[in-house]
Amino acid sequence: MDKDSAVLQGAFLQADRLCLPSSLSRIHKADWSRVNLPILQVLRDICGRSDQPSLPALTWQKKVVCVVWLKLMSREAEEDVEKGWRDNPFFSLQNGLPEVSRVVLLELVKSLSAAPVFARLLLCLPQQQICAELQTLAEHLRTDPSPEDVCFLLKVWWELWKGRDKCQTQEDKDLEMMFVRQFARLSSDCPSVSAQAAKRLKLDLPASSANTDVLHVLLHALKNMKDQVSTTDLCLQSLLVCLDALYTSFLIDQEVVLPAEEKLLVLCRVADTRGQTQAWSPELLREALRDLRASHSPSPFQPSRMTLSQALKIVTELTEFWLERDLLRAPGRSAFLLQRSVQRVLAALEETGTSEGVTEKSTLRGLLSSLSLPAVETPPQVQARVAAAVVSHQLEDCEEFAALFASQLSWTHEELWMDCLEKNHTAFTQHNTLISLSSTLVSRLQSGDVNISWCRRAIKTAADVFSALSLENQNQVLAAVLSRSSRGFFGCSVPSAVADGFEQELNMAFNCLIQGGGGASAAVSQGSLTTAASLVARVAFQNPEAALKSCCHSAVFNRGAFSLMAQILQLLPGLGGQRGGEDGVEQQEAGGRGGLLCRCLQKAVGGKSLSACDKEQLLKFLSLLMTPGPTLQGEQKTQRFLSPQEVVNTLVLPHLSAEAEDTFDAELSLQLLHAALAVDVQEVAPSPHWVLACSPFPLLYILAQRYNQTLMCWERSCEDSDHLSSMDTRELLESVLSLLGQVMGAEVAAAPSSWSRPLFWLYNKVEQLDWTVRFHLKPLWGEHFKNEVPVSLLAVCDLPEQEWSGLDLPQYGPGTGLLAWMECCCVSDALQASMLSHLSLDQRQPDHVSMFSKGLLVALTQTLPWCSLSQWSRLLRALRELMVSGRLSVPFSLEYVDFLPMLDLRRFSCELRMSVLLLRVFQLLCGSSCSSWLSADGWNHVGRLYAHAVREMMSSVQARLPAPPPSPEAPRSTDSISSVKTPKMHEDPLRDTKSSAQKLEGSNMAKVNGAPSQEVLFVLSQLFCHVQHIQVMTPGGQSEVLFLCSLEILSHYEAVMAAFPDSCSPAESDNTRHFFSTITDNLDNQEMKAVLQQKISQLVSSAA
Repeated sequence: MDKDSAVLQGAFLQADRLCLPSSLSRIHKADWSRVNLPILQVLRDICGRSDQPSLPALTWQKKVVCVVWLKLMSREAEEDVEKGWRDNPFFSLQNGLPEVSRVVLLELVKSLSAAPVFARLLLCLPQQQICAELQTLAEHLRTDPSPEDVCFLLKVWWELWKGRDKCQTQEDKDLEMMFVRQFARLSSDCPSVSAQAAKRLKLDLPASSANTDVLHVLLHALKNMKDQVSTTDLCLQSLLVCLDALYTSFLIDQEVVLPAEEKLLVLCRVADTRGQTQAWSPELLREALRDLRASHSPSPFQPSRMTLSQALKIVTELTEFWLERDLLRAPGRSAFLLQRSVQRVLAALEETGTSEGVTEKSTLRGLLSSLSLPAVETPPQVQARVAAAVVSHQLEDCEEFAALFASQLSWTHEELWMDCLEKNHTAFTQHNTLISLSSTLVSRLQSGDVNISWCRRAIKTAADVFSALSLENQNQVLAAVLSRSSRGFFGCSVPSAVADGFEQELNMAFNCLIQGGGGASAAVSQGSLTTAASLVARVAFQNPEAALKSCCHSAVFNRGAFSLMAQILQLLPGLGGQRGGEDGVEQQEAGGRGGLLCRCLQKAVGGKSLSACDKEQLLKFLSLLMTPGPTLQGEQKTQRFLSPQEVVNTLVLPHLSAEAEDTFDAELSLQLLHAALAVDVQEVAPSPHWVLACSPFPLLYILAQRYNQTLMCWERSCEDSDHLSSMDTRELLESVLSLLGQVMGAEVAAAPSSWSRPLFWLYNKVEQLDWTVRFHLKPLWGEHFKNEVPVSLLAVCDLPEQEWSGLDLPQYGPGTGLLAWMECCCVSDALQASMLSHLSLDQRQPDHVSMFSKGLLVALTQTLPWCSLSQWSRLLRALRELMVSGRLSVPFSLEYVDFLPMLDLRRFSCELRMSVLLLRVFQLLCGSSCSSWLSADGWNHVGRLYAHAVREMMSSVQARLPAPPPSPEAPRSTDSISSVKTPKMHEDPLRDTKSSAQKLEGSNMAKVNGAPSQEVLFVLSQLFCHVQHIQVMTPGGQSEVLFLCSLEILSHYEAVMAAFPDSCSPAESDNTRHFFSTITDNLDNQEMKAVLQQKISQLVSSAA
């Protein structure tokens, strides 16, 4: 036992001696004032020493009340000392006290103003026990009552209604827990304790059961002491407690949530009645907030005996009694609170709609009229101080007050406002609160009544609060900020020093991102990605447009940064919303269409010359943003940051028309359109499709026009730069037309009648273009129209009339049927299949086949220069099909052979004849009648097409090579461009046990299944000679594409010689080098000739 406990025991013993000849166990209420001095003095000394490191005053009060109460109960229960010593943690202090009565307990509580302590201990007990103790209290107070007794009753009453204190320390909770356990133990040892206490208060109750109605006990206790209410303040307080108890017990079944503005009004009125030093004390405000909650929450003690009419009758009787004594005047805080309470009760009674209590309602209305108070306007500075006190001390509902604090523009002129904001970040970390705060700051900045220091502090503090939010809440704030202004805090004129500071922060943020993880090879972890997103979100919160401009600039112009920027933006969908727009000027300046990101992208690249790498990064960046990305957990897809519709409307449509002042070139716009359409190929297409909002039929017509221009690309002048790259966009246009046609075809098929007019409009508009354009839109036409082809095509194809019809086109006169046939073979695989299956050719007539082959050679010469790469690949497949089926005759001549090779070349006949056919085409194309058709770019294009065909032939030839023999000593070429690709051959598991004859037979079988390397070398030599021949024939003779193709053939030749040493003897390789060098001597370009001859010199046989 400590010193304070010993002193306290001594004080009680001294008080007991002062009671002589009686004792504290038999003391009367009137005698308490005579003996209480030693006890109260000691408690004041213990609780008042500020340097005392022991328990706080409230805890000491609670401990004393617990000990005295348990001392009383142990006496009533006649507790065994031995048992108490073992079970009672308060035994050491409690055993040293003299025996006490309930008078001592209750008067001690009253003298110490410990009604809250007493009430909180009561709340730890069962409700029946609470009623019993309250009945004891009422009986005690009714003896020689005084105004102080009434005040004590009201305090205990209201503390019960306020409930348990949420701010209790762990020590308080432990103390209460020990008290409850001892109380329960003593009650079980002596069940008569509570029964005896209940009998001491004689109320008009049935004797069959104990009263458990707390409100009934308290109302009757107050009614019995109504004569002791002698002051206005006590009268107002009594009615306030009665009405609030009635309201919360009968008229509400759930908490009535008050707005923060109303709570603040009450707190300001409470503070207005206190002294300046006490007005904003945290304890005062905390209790005022508890009072507010208790008066608007259902009572913790629901009535079991008393009814609403009975309670209302008692309250009105008390009201009338005190009105007659002229006690209901209206000064101070209690009158204001009572006025609100009466209004609540009357409003709730009206809502019930009952006709009972007419007299009582009239009495309450009279009370309300007597409490009419003048309207008091609380100054903004007082409101700000009270709200700041609640926020700073983190009192109840501090988050609501923080939201109110953040939304009041008039408070921002107080220095207190900024100080509170800076010191209490956590109170403002609700996204709605921060949205209000940012709106308030913008309004203050727009007023112009700010200085540099205030701007910096305000923006930095708001950004710090924003950074403390979760990523989800940050997105909600960003969406709200963006809905007001795309420039955030900088949408109005702010001091230049503040704007410069933000620019530095912005640049530093993106420099950190680029240097820390923006490279193409950087593997960004999920945690790092979240950190990067938060970093961008912070600057975007201050100025969304500036942050997005930096994102776009980094994505386009920093190598590899597009992926990181896209990942960051996908985690910030709040930046992807449309601007609400408070002014039309900014929208007009921005182009009036599209989202903020697209407008920022236009500004970031506008007027700049984009390299091929920049365009590629821009395309990948937007493609990623149009594709739904993974969430932080990676379990599901997020909503795409950019909708394809937005990209098409903003970045494609304005730049496809001929009148547009292109920020992007046409090819990039087409690539963006293709990427947007391809998104829905991977994802489930929406219904209706987004492309319907992009003027699809005019768009299809523009694309068809663009495609039509590419068909005439070599007929344009070289100075027309708009069409120099049109051949490169041909394939892209074909793909876009196909995708868009399929999308719109599905929409048309779903509702044909709705689309008939635009469908016929487009069909008629396309009639002005090349006849092949309509075939690219075949998915759109469906079965609505016949296939229209030149009439000359019908002469070489047996096409059904119900599906095909002829067109009289001037450029397709007699003899042009095969030209139209070949153009159809280029359009699509399906159309090519129709052309091959319906080709009208009698193979039994050799002259027909010969004439067809000659006509096809001429048609191929006319078609080749205008083919795109995909069309050329499709056409090569058709030519191979014609050769294999015997419909195309191409004799193979040995013009590049010194001696007749003793080889079996039948399996390579298709490749050899294809090479000869292409050589004949170029002989015609380079002849005097055709050489003027093409420009330099045109010759480069046909060179690329020819090189593509040669590579296909090389791949086909090499695929037939057998597996090379396992000879580790065989030399490998270190100069080869590509290695030899050979298929796996199954080994014979019995090869070691076979006889020589069997081995020879197996070797011969291998030669049947896989082509011998000599034949492959021969075919490669023919391809090399043909390529050299064509390079010499072409104008200028310096085609780089054909030069590289020749080098590639030589590298493959060298690789085959190295892999198969027996394929070429030293003499044969010497002859080959001499022969190749002779062919190469015809080149005019000395540099190309030197490189090729050096490569030829390396073709040395490794055979023994």
